[in-house]
Amino acid sequence: MRFGVVVFPGSNCDADCHHAVGTVFAQEAEYVWHEEKDLSRFDCIILPGGFSYGDYLRAGALARFSPVMGAVVEEAGRGKLVLGICNGWQILLEAGLLPGAMLKNNHLQFRCETRHVRLENSNTPFTCTGHEGQVLSLPIAHAEGNYYIDQVGLKDLEAQRQIVFRYVDSRGRVSKEANPNGSLGGIAGIINKAGNVLGMMPHPERATEEILGGTDGRLIFSSILQWWGGQ
Repeated sequence: MRFGVVVFPGSNCDADCHHAVGTVFAQEAEYVWHEEKDLSRFDCIILPGGFSYGDYLRAGALARFSPVMGAVVEEAGRGKLVLGICNGWQILLEAGLLPGAMLKNNHLQFRCETRHVRLENSNTPFTCTGHEGQVLSLPIAHAEGNYYIDQVGLKDLEAQRQIVFRYVDSRGRVSKEANPNGSLGGIAGIINKAGNVLGMMPHPERATEEILGGTDGRLIFSSILQWWGGQ
């Protein structure tokens, strides 16, 4: 399987993503500069975390206009897999590939820590090796992870089963204390209606080897490979 890892000015998790898919999972992986306009050679496109364009205006707002995003939208429309992690999810929201918006954390603090998330939908290309209700321990590192959508949009997300991850405690319970940023309903990741574009705030690429402190993030990448192998 061939992965393209997009690099924007200010990306800082591109090497982590490249290592996860290229070294840990031994797949073809290529860095893609933000000026690239043809992504047709890739099976999965990853928008990594970081601070694209310094998060000027707001997170992801400028990256949305990079030349590469036209190609990302085009390949997503063709059914290619697109994974946006942290800043990558913010960019997907700005580009309209996912609904809703990202606000500053409700406590106005940058949070870099490990949190628990609950898998809400295992019937996606990104989660098919897991089971619903499964609790994962994943790193987070963000100042703008407070996901928001209006009540009509929220009902639509729930009806279409587009909520993929929620912040929970170690026992899988949603609570105010388990929510690190004030995200609506504890939402930590959503997918588009077509099921091929996932945005998530936690960093699965930072949890693929025991030396990093855990391997729960492997579920995302192993699911992608299993789904792709079955096509």
